Formats: sequence, structure tokens, C-alpha cells
Amino acid sequence: MSGFNPNDELNNLNMSAEAQPLYDHVKRFIAETVDPMYEEFSRLGRERKDKDNIWQYAEGQLDVLEKAKDEAKKQGLWNFFLPDADTGEGLKNLDYAYIASELGKNPLASETMNCSAPDTGNMEVLERVGTPEQKEKWLKPLLEGKIRSAFAMTEPGIPSSDAKNVSTRAVLEGDEWVINGEKFYISGAGDPRCKIMITMVKTSPDAEPHKQQSQILVPIDTPGVKILDGMHVFGDPDAPHGHMHIVFDNVRVPKENMLLGEGRGFEISQLRLGPGRIHHCMRSIGAAEKALDLMVVRGMGRQAFGRDLVKLGGNIEIISRARIEIEA
Repeated sequence: MSGFNPNDELNNLNMSAEAQPLYDHVKRFIAETVDPMYEEFSRLGRERKDKDNIWQYAEGQLDVLEKAKDEAKKQGLWNFFLPDADTGEGLKNLDYAYIASELGKNPLASETMNCSAPDTGNMEVLERVGTPEQKEKWLKPLLEGKIRSAFAMTEPGIPSSDAKNVSTRAVLEGDEWVINGEKFYISGAGDPRCKIMITMVKTSPDAEPHKQQSQILVPIDTPGVKILDGMHVFGDPDAPHGHMHIVFDNVRVPKENMLLGEGRGFEISQLRLGPGRIHHCMRSIGAAEKALDLMVVRGMGRQAFGRDLVKLGGNIEIISRARIEIEA
């Protein structure tokens, strides 16, 4: 039996030569445009006068963000996440993984290049299974970076990572789906630019377990959609992006808002969540790399008792363990 061969196509996890120039371009753009923009964006947030109004951006924040997005678009640094699609860069998931790790090094890099979750997954779903009308109304402005979106699946009291467990009900009455239920930790729904939610519902309770669910497009301003509050993650509301607690109280949407067909929700979830997990993991690795870089700079650039911090106590071991954990 032959051993592991890293040169085999299935085992080769190196970035392709074709993607290298784009990867280098992304790194330069983050350093030259996104990093300075983020400093200004953060300053505007710190100095805002209406500090209690956390669910709106501070004056000027969106202006500096949109300026950076326009520049990214001009340079062709836009919509990397759609493989083999006319609407995207056509990157393979492996190549995009390397770029996603760079995007993770700055909190606004992904949005600057229109690669932010949950928009990326929603756009991928709409591109793959949306009708021409759904694509025109929702995919087009998302691809252009003009609106934001949310994905409403997680519910209180159930293990929502298993899509078969959702209990929010949608019942067809005439030409409308009537939705009732509760969702929480819905990322992005607090953003004032969020206009549409892909909502996971139960439509066919008597069908096979994996065919009971459907996904429906719900405009966030639909009557009956009640955003109760932002939920904290590690003590932070992450405003104004937010992870929101939402109630659907007799929410009515046209039956044409169904994605792909009744009972196809679990199938759609597999379509979006597989690539999404790769994107999230690689961004997290990028964030960890950035944290390690900052730790090293701090350790080598600050002194106490006449020595660099990195040479005091067990600090060098802490840095070494961080490097090992990232590699692992």
C-alpha cells in the first residue's frame, strides 16, 4: 500500500499558482486601505455623541467603509466566495480558504470586499437555487454590496445545529405563507442595512424528518417580524451588526418567496453550511495569526525590569504554545 503523497491532487492543500497574484493583491489592499480605514472607523465609533444608540452606525462610519468598498470594487477585489460562478471570482474553495485567512486579520476586511457572513452564504443559496425574480430582487443588490442580510435558523430551547429540529411553522393560506415562531442569535439582523432574511421553517411536519423543513425569503420590514433585542456573545452585543432575538407573529409573505420548493430546506442548509464552515474556520485562523503577531510585537517592543517582556517569566512559552495551537 502506498503512503501519503502530498503531490496527489486530493492531498495537495497548497494554494494554486493561479490564485497567488490575487492573494498578494488582497494582502496589499488590507495593509494599504483596510487597516487605515478600520482605524478611522473605530475612532468615529469611540467619539460618537449618541453613545446609547448602539444599533445605528456613528456619523461618518459608513462613509469611510463605503469608500473602501468602492476602491475594492475598482481593483477587482470583490465576491471571492462563489466558485465557478459568473457572479464571483471563480475561485476554488481551497484557494479562497487562503484568502479568507487574510480577511480574518481585520474585522472589516471581509465586508470591504463583499465577503461577509451571513451574506456570503445567502448569496450562494440565491445564486444556486433562486428564481430569476428572487435573484433580481435580492441577489443583485447583495452582490453589489448595497444591502445586508441574515439567516434565521437558530431557535431557543432546541439544538439548532441540526436543521431537522427547527419548530418555527409556516402554513400556506391561499397565496401566502403565514409564519409563526421564534429565532435567536440571528447574526446581522441588527444592522440597519439588513433588508432580507432567509428563514428556516417547518412546513411539512408529517413528511420524512429531513423533508419537513423549507426556507423562505422574509423581508425584515414585513409586518409581524419583531426584533426584540440583541443577544450578547461573550458579554458583547456586537452592535450594530448584532445577534438578534426575533419573533415571527403571523408574518405573511407571498408563496413565491419559497426557495427551491417545499421540503427542500434541509438540502439547502447542506449547500450553504459546508462552504461556510470552511470560510469561518479560515477567518478564525487569520484572526489568531493576527493576535499572535500583536503579542510578539508587544513582547519585543515593551520592556520591564530592563528586559523585553518576551524574556520575562513564561511569556516565551505562551507565545510558543500559541504558535503550536494555530499550526495544530
